[in-house]
Amino acid sequence: MSTQSVKYSFLKAGASILALVSVTCANAQQVTSVLLDEVVVQDAGQVGSGLPTTATLGQPPAPYAGGQVGSGARLGMLGNRSFMETPFNITSYTDELIRNQQARTLADVVLNDPSVRNDAPAFSERDSFFIRGFSVTNLDTAYDGLFYIANPRRSYLEGIERVEILKGPSALLNGGVGRVGGTINLVPKRATDTPLTRLTTTYISDSQFWPHFDIGRRYGATGEWGIRVNGSFLGGDTTLDRNEIQRGVGAVGLDYRGERLRASLDLNYSNQKIDAPTSLFNGAIPGITIPGAPSGSINTANSFEYIDSVHQMAAGRIEYDILDSTTIYIAGGASRYREDFLTSSYLIEDENGDATATLAIQPQKIQGFTGEVGARSQFDTGGVGHQLNVSASQALNENYRGGFPRVVLPSFPTNIYDPTFFVGSPIDTSAFPRASGRPKFADLLVTSFALTDTLSMFDDRFQLTLGGRYQDIRSRGFSTVPGPTLGEQNYYYSDSRLSPAVAALVRVTDSLSVYGNYVESLTEGPIAPATAINATEVFAPVVNDQKEVGVKYDFGFLAVSASLFEITQASGFTDPVTRIFSVGGQQVNRGLEFSVFGEVADGVRLLGGVTLLDAKLERTAGGRFDGNDVPGVANVAINLYGEYDVDWMTPGLTLTGRMIYTGSTWYDQANTQKIDAWTRFDAGVRYAFTGPYEKPVELRANIENLFGEDYWASSARGFLAAGASRTFTVSAAIEF
Repeated sequence: MSTQSVKYSFLKAGASILALVSVTCANAQQVTSVLLDEVVVQDAGQVGSGLPTTATLGQPPAPYAGGQVGSGARLGMLGNRSFMETPFNITSYTDELIRNQQARTLADVVLNDPSVRNDAPAFSERDSFFIRGFSVTNLDTAYDGLFYIANPRRSYLEGIERVEILKGPSALLNGGVGRVGGTINLVPKRATDTPLTRLTTTYISDSQFWPHFDIGRRYGATGEWGIRVNGSFLGGDTTLDRNEIQRGVGAVGLDYRGERLRASLDLNYSNQKIDAPTSLFNGAIPGITIPGAPSGSINTANSFEYIDSVHQMAAGRIEYDILDSTTIYIAGGASRYREDFLTSSYLIEDENGDATATLAIQPQKIQGFTGEVGARSQFDTGGVGHQLNVSASQALNENYRGGFPRVVLPSFPTNIYDPTFFVGSPIDTSAFPRASGRPKFADLLVTSFALTDTLSMFDDRFQLTLGGRYQDIRSRGFSTVPGPTLGEQNYYYSDSRLSPAVAALVRVTDSLSVYGNYVESLTEGPIAPATAINATEVFAPVVNDQKEVGVKYDFGFLAVSASLFEITQASGFTDPVTRIFSVGGQQVNRGLEFSVFGEVADGVRLLGGVTLLDAKLERTAGGRFDGNDVPGVANVAINLYGEYDVDWMTPGLTLTGRMIYTGSTWYDQANTQKIDAWTRFDAGVRYAFTGPYEKPVELRANIENLFGEDYWASSARGFLAAGASRTFTVSAAIEF
């Protein structure tokens, strides 16, 4: 089917859904208008009208001043918490910010946080991150608090209401799953009391078109039933030479809110097809001077290279108030992802940018299953308040790949500034094995039980959270070599331990909070990278811990915070001589974070901060690199985004700007190959007005990488990822 046919089919289906929902809801809207005087407006920090504080289902905590960040977030099993009463560093980015910045994927949202850096090329098939200097892949992203069901490669935002970033080990709070650096949770959209029909059409350079509809309705005598439907199609050429992307996204969110019972069901589908994707893993040989980054528009991939993937997911959650202050809940989900691809990777050989490119395929399927049950209860014993939380969870991640005779594909010379391409006989991609039918390569099963109690005293001015999570991590590997051993288990490791945690928070005044925490966690072991001889080898689980203290101040219109932390993790490394990856080292990251969000003056909003990070290799193979800086982690990172309403000139007109700075980094553990610091500027404008028939209209235009900076966006994990070139994005949104 041609691109034009796909676009026509999508838009026709979208128009049909839009018409059907609008007609069906006509009577429901009339009922809603009669009952408007009975609607209770949601207060800041509440999850919904009349709901107990132990509930989580419903609308998330209200936005803070400026509308860019939530006034609270879901703190895993602890439930929704105001940011001033959270003894951790967590930020919740709103749908309003996502729309105003025209963010396409999760990678665009994290550009607002100085403690997060992207770790994958912009035009590859994946997003990947570093939080507090530790790798956090998209596979580790939670969806509505559930793990291993979100898209393991790239999270799209059409159906997402909030993006929550919790920094530091989160195994206690999040089902025993999550990386040591932090956890990202996606909060799905829910229908609000006000009917919504929004159509947004976006153009992205060079020639990408992105129509998106968002429809929300509530039904029933009191609006107890809700449905939120999002759909989009994006297709066209990007600013990268020969690169074309097509993707479709569909998200349906159903919910019910009764007097004591609340429930939700989410169904998500997405597909992604990329022609001539940017090389996934780009490395350099030891000892050379790392050349400067090429222009973000230069593509080393051949025109015949491709990535084709599909993701399907279903998730549900039910909670019931057995008492006014006691809620029990159960949640679960499942997902399936498959990808087929033919791509190249290149190894840089000298400072002139000469390199060797190698073609490869690795079709695979990834499946995830997860479940959680628990209870939250609030009560008093004497003068001490308690919030007791009990949780049991299990998450399974399965990977299917291999199982076919080794396909040897050619290597060829190229240059990152002036690429040359494969000139041999045409490659018959139709004969390649596909993701379907692959045998199981590995699986990871995480089972855990947790108990916490938050004790509060002196009118809740002092809060002490004590708890622990018993974790059991089982990891298995299987032979995928064709022959008699195919499918046989060739690796097994199981480990379990109780990971304790303690956190304290003091509300010195209504505006000032001071907090501290100590958290331990058991996380799955690393996997040897593609650059190692023992690539894909899975290692045993490792123990991590974090010590953190912080302060938060709320001016009412502006919030500022600072945190000081130390995180210790057992680390792996690739021996530069033998190229064997092993786990026997230790990495310690110490950092200081400053953040700000809110409205500093009428019509002036700020969001961002500064992170100072000292990431050290404390223990390395033979002690050769002890005390060196961790590769790929900058000492200084700054993100600052601002908006200014120029109502004095034109009512509804807003100017926006953003600056992103990342300090220099090392590429190698020996700290001999250096990557230059870089600064990127973005700019934008939007105009909101009332259109025909009194319908609200918003026009937006953004320029990313305003000055066309060429830079290595990441040098972590032995890879190099070039930043994207200057990109223009314009959109028009209208609500009916």
